[in-house]
This record gives sequence, C-alpha cells and structure tokens, in this order.
Amino acid sequence: MTQGGEAPPFAHSRNVVGERQPLVDHVRGVASLAAAFAAPYAGDQLAYWAGLWHDLGKFHPQFQRYLREAETNSAQRPRGPSHKAAGACLAARHPVTEALALVIAGHHGGLPDRDGTLRQLLADACGTPLVAEALARAEDAIPELIPTDPPKFPGFVNTHLRLELFLRMLFSALVDADFLDTEQHFRPEISARRTAMPIGELWDRFAADQAARFPTSPVRAVDQVRAEVYQACLAAASQAPGFFRLTVPTGGGKTRSGLAFALRHAQIHDLRRVIVAVPYTSITEQTAAVYREIFPEPGIVLEHHSAVQVAERGDGALPDWARLAAENWDAPVIVTTTVQLFESLLGCSPTACRKLHNIARSVVILDEVQALPPGLLDPILDVLRDLVAHYGVTVVLCTATQPALDPRSGFPGLPGIREIVPEPARLFARLPRVRYETRLEERWSWERAAEELRTSPQALAIVNTKRGARDLFRALGDPDALHLSTLLCGAHRRDVLDELRRRLAAGEPCRLVSTQVVEAGVDLDFPLVLRALGPLDRIVQAAGRCNREGTLPTGRVVVFVPQDEVPPPGAYRTATDTTRGLLADPAFDFHDPAVYETYFRRYYQGITPDAKHVQAARRSLNYPDVASRFRLIDDGDAVPVVVRYRSRRDGRSAEDLLAELRRAPEDARRLWRQLQPYVVNLRARMLETARRDGLVVEVAPGLWEWTGDYDDRLGLLAGAPDPERWVV
Repeated sequence: MTQGGEAPPFAHSRNVVGERQPLVDHVRGVASLAAAFAAPYAGDQLAYWAGLWHDLGKFHPQFQRYLREAETNSAQRPRGPSHKAAGACLAARHPVTEALALVIAGHHGGLPDRDGTLRQLLADACGTPLVAEALARAEDAIPELIPTDPPKFPGFVNTHLRLELFLRMLFSALVDADFLDTEQHFRPEISARRTAMPIGELWDRFAADQAARFPTSPVRAVDQVRAEVYQACLAAASQAPGFFRLTVPTGGGKTRSGLAFALRHAQIHDLRRVIVAVPYTSITEQTAAVYREIFPEPGIVLEHHSAVQVAERGDGALPDWARLAAENWDAPVIVTTTVQLFESLLGCSPTACRKLHNIARSVVILDEVQALPPGLLDPILDVLRDLVAHYGVTVVLCTATQPALDPRSGFPGLPGIREIVPEPARLFARLPRVRYETRLEERWSWERAAEELRTSPQALAIVNTKRGARDLFRALGDPDALHLSTLLCGAHRRDVLDELRRRLAAGEPCRLVSTQVVEAGVDLDFPLVLRALGPLDRIVQAAGRCNREGTLPTGRVVVFVPQDEVPPPGAYRTATDTTRGLLADPAFDFHDPAVYETYFRRYYQGITPDAKHVQAARRSLNYPDVASRFRLIDDGDAVPVVVRYRSRRDGRSAEDLLAELRRAPEDARRLWRQLQPYVVNLRARMLETARRDGLVVEVAPGLWEWTGDYDDRLGLLAGAPDPERWVV
C-alpha cells in the first residue's frame, strides 16, 4: 500500500534491465536470508527481525527522493540520508530486541560502541518526525512489522561476553544477507557464480588421492609415522565435535592427516566447511598448494590472506569464484592466516565480520597453535570456548610443540581436549631425525657462526632479529647464499623459497640466513641448522627444517648464543629466558614432548594473558575499541610501502602496477590488492624521516612508494644501522 497514490517505495535504483528493487521485497529477502544464516546457532528469529528492520529509514519520502535523483545523476551521486536510525529505534523500543539496535545501526559502517555512538544515535533520532514517519509508512507497507511474540535470545547468551559474540554473529548474518540480496538485484550473473561443492562429497576424493599417492606398507621410518598419524586421524574423526589436539613431530604429515580428520569428521557430523588457519603467509601458500593438488578445480580450496593474488577475467568486469568466496567464506575448504581468522572474529567492520556466520558448524584447524600471542590468550581462548560450546565448531590444535592450554587453577584454558594420536610421545621417540647440540657456555660472534655454516654446503641459520640476519649474512661472505626476513617483500620471499627448494632438490650448495619467517611449517630440508637461542618452541620448529624427510642417519641442530644480538623485548625475551633456564638442566630432552608443557606453563606465568584489556572492551559492547585493541601482530601503526621488485615467479613488476595506478587511479582498489606482494611494512614513526630524506613518495591516499635502494639480496634498508627501528 502507498500513501496518496505514491509509487511503492524501493530499496535500490534501476539495475541493468531498468528495474527497481521494491523496498518491501528487499527487507523481506534480507530477513529470510539472515534467518537461514543464523539458524545454526539458534539466532534465526532475531536475525529475521534485524533483516526486516535494517532499512526502514528508506521508507521516508526524503530517502525515496534521494534514490530517484541519484538515478538521473549517477556520475555525481551524493551521499544519501541516513536510513539506519529508524530500524535501530524500533529495535530499542523493546527490552528483548534492544540489543539488535547495535546490529542494525552498524550494518553499513560497522558495529558501534553501545554506550557512545549508539546511545547518541538513539538519543538524536528516536522520537523525531523523520523516524516516526518512516516507521509509520513501514508499518503500513509491512503488516507483520511488529512481532506479536517478541523473539528471545538463546539460553546460552547469559553473560556479557557471550552476548558480545552472539551479536557479532547476528551482524555477520545480516551483513552477508544484505550484500547478497542487493547483488542479486544489481548483478544476478555474479550471484549465479556463487557455487561451492558440498563438503560431504570431498572425503571420498581425498581418500582415493591418499591411496594413490602413498604405499600401504611404507618402508622408511618417517613414512611409517605418517601412515600411523593418518590412521589415527581417521579413527578419531567419529568422536563428538569439540576440542582436539594433533601432536605430531615435525615432518610427521600433519598437513594432509589434519585435513583427513577434518573432512571425515565433517562428513560424519554434518559440518559445513574446514578452515585451516596458520600463523605465516608462507605456510598458508604452501598448505593451499598441497590441498589444491588434491582438489585442483575452482570452488573447493579458497586461499584467503593479504598477499594472495586472485585472478581476474581479462576484461576485468567480473571477479572469479575465489574473490566471491573470500567475501563471506562460502567455500568447503578455506586456508587462511591466524591473523585473518581472529581479527575477523574480534573485528567490527562489515568486511571483516561478513564471513563469521560461516564459521559456525565448521572444523577449525589451528596449525602451529603455539604461535598464538600470549598477551591475547584470554580473548582468543574465550572465543574458541564459545564457538565450540554454542556454534557447533570443532577446533583442532595442531603442532609438534603443544602449548599448555588445558584448564588449571587460575587458567580456564580449553576444556576436554582429546588427543587424536594416542600417546604421541611414541612418535617422537621413533622419529629422532636430529641431534641437538647446545653451545650455551660461550657467546658466538657472527664470524664464528658463519664458520659453522661453512662446514656444510647446505645449511640454514635462523636468528632473532633482522639486523642479526643481515650481519650474519655479510659475515658468511658466500656469493651464492640466500637471505630471508621481512626486509624482503612477499614476492621476493616467495622467489627465495622457490630457489631454495630447487637447489635442495637438485643437491646443489645452498646456505640460507633467515629470521623466524622460515622456521614454522615451511617445507625445507637441510642437513645442518643453526638456531640462535630463543623461545623453546621456535628452536624445535627450526629443527623441523633439518633432515625433515629422514634421508640422513641424523641431522645437526646447533643452538648458540650470539654475542651481538639481544632477543626482542617483551614476551619473546620472556620465552627466551624461560628456555635458557630449562636448557641448563642436564636431564633436559628435546625429544620428550612433555617438556613443552613444562615450558609453556612457566612461560605463561611470566605474561599477562589479556595485556590489551580486550575482554573489558568486549563486556561493554564497545566493538571499535575491541577491534583496535585486538591485534595479533603488534605492528603499531605500520605503513605499507611498495618496493621496486619484479617477481621471478610470474614476471610481474611493482613498477608496472604503479604505472597502471597512475594512469587509472579510479582502479586503486584492485591494483592495491595486486600490489600487496610488493609491500614492506615501514614503522609509522619513521615515515616522516623517510619523506624528509626523499625515500618515499605518496602515489595514492595512504599508499607509499619506496624510491630509495632495494637490495636484490638483502631487501629494504640494507645499509641502515638498525633495520628493527624501520621495518616491522
């Protein structure tokens, strides 16, 4: 019904076939979609009303006039009047639905602060003639606008923290529903491309691939361990969803076996997807490559992180499946970074949160789980407990060096963790691929460390700082040596890893000096590894790059103390000091997995598990504050700068992309994504110095180009006295 013969109100202007989307159709469509998305966590009723109410402000004639004017002047389309207040005010009328005002008010700009932004919005808007007229017209058009029986929150939403996460999940359902319904109106051809294979069909294909690739009666010890781990994963998959621990020695095949558990577990328990989160981009790429060998066609394995390059059609008109799936994680297998996962779970923007509802009823594998930042353990573990208890999630803690996350006095931890591999200590005893040599009684110069590296034509040294890696690399004096650190952009690091793998496979001389970027999960195999004294788990992960395939009787891992390097301050130094104390015990055994629980217990005693006070911000429903406090990588306010590097893998050059950006600034968003592999993160406090010295220029708002030297071996700031001050 309309008033005074007016045209029916519409939500969106004319699409390519000249049709407007009726507003009533849009809000009902969003309501239905949102309800379906939130059903797995009993949020369907509340999500339905959030969807029905989210755009009620568009019923006002002022907004309808704006839409009509925008159709005739689309080139200079002004920002429209706010349309979120009406629905937020309607939700706030009822004590039961009052919290939905947060979700509705944030569906475009992001979840707000309840006691600040939202309260001010409601105070300014509710009761005004503009909102009153919009709601009156909405009620006239939608007879069921006011529920006769107000929806209720599920019984488990009984604390402030559970409410905080539940509202975030409702917000995700609303945002994704709004995007998809709008897309269906404007770009139905894109909607048709949003297809993903059901996960239940993947297990049989995986099992067939496993049988084809691996012998049923392996001979080598490492292959026997991998086969045992695989069978243990299959046996454990039928257990009820919850927390699991996959404790496997490095090189024990956890990448494939972990996926086997997840796919079989998902099939048995009707879960929807597998999400694999790893701490480093290099491992993400490696893991995704392994999974794509099993499932090569589009629509199955989504690789989603900041450095990924998503291919586009030649005309640039339509994004491909991977980009669409990355928007909301509508894919059966997702390989992402720990940063992407948790900064989405504790984010506030529509882009970050849109995917969250698709985490419900999933298997989440936290690979190299020991790398979780200890200063954020409280919010991380709290969210994981809630996801498992109330959102149908199974979590797998996967590493060779398991952190001490079981509950104990004063530490709620993660309840009911079950071991996938029975008695994992047996595997460690059967796979002692390396011999540890601790040289703690003396402090080595870089020249002494270089001398040790030269004893083997293939060797790896891992140190604690970028400056240390650079100085050891120079002391080595090997013209064929390679270097890895965050002084290199991502494309450069990938090229170095490609060359490393080529040389190692060919048996060529190959020496690498690196920071910690290479030590966890990267598939490299050296006969000799040097590791500067650091956190125990880092030392053991570094050892995983030594004799990885068990082709030698034993590899050598030498732990040394550099005389010219101080471990980074904070938690890293605390962990290093804890390690030094443990190594002083003559009975210490690197091959005993029980020592890691002792290590982590002592280490955690020296840190604050909520150092940024994230939980207090969550309890007050201050979503922007939560997002700003919760940063897995404490990079301050790092500034991305593009360096002039040409990828040897695909021949692409940052300079070519920057030239294209200058020609087509309106295409900045797409080009910025493609420039990500050529970025080095500069510390913000050094930006002004770099500008003054003529080392950077701004090529687009917030995008900087490094115009100084970029060394093709050492990367950025090869000659700087202290690269730690400059580069994150």
